[in-house]
Amino acid sequence: MPGVVSGAQPKVVVRRTGDGRYTAETQEKRFERWDICEDLAQQLVSVAHKESAKRPAYTRDMTLERIRKAVANKGWISPEELEWLMRRVRTLLE
Repeated sequence: MPGVVSGAQPKVVVRRTGDGRYTAETQEKRFERWDICEDLAQQLVSVAHKESAKRPAYTRDMTLERIRKAVANKGWISPEELEWLMRRVRTLLE
């Protein structure tokens, strides 16, 4: 989905990189990031099932929080992508 910014004057939607630079995000780049996150979500469903089997006393929320922390510590994806990822994993588990 393209970025949306309110106001009457034309705007350019950019993304701030880790080194403080700003870059325009192309549709291809957004698809690439989505594809990475979707693949990771699919993999994390298996991880969640294994974790649940190993720790039956844990609730689903506890398991997902452990997974969230592990993925966040890896630094693979942005905080916004992590939010989307965890919603997606929850949806896939239901």
